[in-house]
Amino acid sequence: MALARQPRLLSLVARLLLAPRRDLTVRGPNEPLPVVRIPRALQRRQEERQSGQRSPPRPVLVRPGSLLISARRPELNQPARLTLGPWEPAPLASRGWRNRRAHGDHFSIERAQHEAPALRNLSPKGSFTDLGLEHRVLSALQEAAPEVVRPTTVQSSTIPPLLRGRHILCAAETGSGKTLGYLLPLLQRLLGQPSLDPCRIPAPRGLVLVPSRELAEQVRAVAQPLGSSLGLQVRELGGGHGMSRIRLQLSKHPPADILVATPGALWKALKTQLISLEQLSFLVLDEADTLLDESFLELVDYILEGSHIAEDPADLKDPFNPKAQLVLVGATFPEGVGQLLSKVTSLDSLTTVTSDKLHCIMPHVRQTFMRLKGTEKVTGLVPILKQRDRAYRTGPAGSVLVFCNCSSTVNWLGYILDDHKIQHLRLQGQMPASMRAGIFQSFQKGSRDILLCTDIASRGLDSTQVELVINYDFPLTLQDYIHRAGRVGRVGSEVPGTVVSFVTHPWDVSLVQKIELAARRRRRLPGLGPQ
Repeated sequence: MALARQPRLLSLVARLLLAPRRDLTVRGPNEPLPVVRIPRALQRRQEERQSGQRSPPRPVLVRPGSLLISARRPELNQPARLTLGPWEPAPLASRGWRNRRAHGDHFSIERAQHEAPALRNLSPKGSFTDLGLEHRVLSALQEAAPEVVRPTTVQSSTIPPLLRGRHILCAAETGSGKTLGYLLPLLQRLLGQPSLDPCRIPAPRGLVLVPSRELAEQVRAVAQPLGSSLGLQVRELGGGHGMSRIRLQLSKHPPADILVATPGALWKALKTQLISLEQLSFLVLDEADTLLDESFLELVDYILEGSHIAEDPADLKDPFNPKAQLVLVGATFPEGVGQLLSKVTSLDSLTTVTSDKLHCIMPHVRQTFMRLKGTEKVTGLVPILKQRDRAYRTGPAGSVLVFCNCSSTVNWLGYILDDHKIQHLRLQGQMPASMRAGIFQSFQKGSRDILLCTDIASRGLDSTQVELVINYDFPLTLQDYIHRAGRVGRVGSEVPGTVVSFVTHPWDVSLVQKIELAARRRRRLPGLGPQ
């Protein structure tokens, strides 16, 4: 066997040795050399290093006309006439903002119109009389607010169904006139009802529930002149002062026809039987998206269960067995409202009124976003405030709201402004009630032009004199951003509104990208309820 295998092995070795080897060199002088191609970008980079000079930047094509988005990098600008489709890729100016090298970048959402959306496309012939309001209510309105001549779009949509006895859920942008939209028809309803026998404890016929004492002061200030002209008593019930103050507020004579209250104070009064809701004819949840939040939900649920809510408009016709008409208003669509209302009334009797610009970027307010380091925010804020402070400015200017996410930041920032001799006011939730009382009213009256505050000043407070909102701390949710930005550009504002936001953290960048994408595609902000 070994002798048979040996010839085969020898033949295999011979074939390998005699086979031609691959010649890796050029076989002849006429053969072409191999070509190695270098990318052009790499060639330019190498040439720049050798010469020590950089090639001039490529020219950016600038399209004529106004801009919707203006960025530090012109190639990311978006003309106002261009609208991105739902599936079209969007070149976001904030796309790389998670990288630390993005510090110093910025972009702005420019104004697309000068008039507030609530007044846009409103017929000049429209009047409150056409909505069904009586002459004495219109006379009271003319006496209390002579500047209000014609209804806004939201008021035109809410007043007629309220007069028909429907429950209303009104979700519309901030500053659109929602307060008068529910006060006028509900005051008219009280005028048409006979006065019932007085109870042994106060029993108001109307209740307006608000999330903060500052908003309670404001709603009372709007309702009281109207009520005085119509012979109706309007009172305020705010917390933070203890039970003795609540007893004093409810013991005033004559008793209140309309009570504007915060949930905590009203809950204490109901628990101690200092007040009754048996004669309630209407119940308003102002800033309903906040009142239905976890912090207030248990209190509001208890108040609703203690109220006799009408099942349908027919239940409101018996004046001697009063049932309450329910009104919910807010700047964003409240979540979980159906589950809550199903406990107290039929959802079929609820009429939903929403505006076209609900959950949208306000088109009449310029909004600027600046990517900064945390240590750069103070140095970015102080020059802006010095331009607005009375001691430094040369011409007239509107007021400024500076929002922080927590009370400690408000206090800390206030000390820094004191060092820079910048006059300001502070408003935050941890202040004692005695200190908080009247701070926002002083700001509204113009005693100071700068207010440092938390989100306590972002819900519903009227701020027609505010020209600039600064988000020193970027808000934690899109809902909070809508409320903060809604402090400018309100109906009746004489100054154009601007919002400046400092963007510091990665979670801030995520919200900014959602805002920019919604603006570029002219769509509503995501995740804020029904679209």
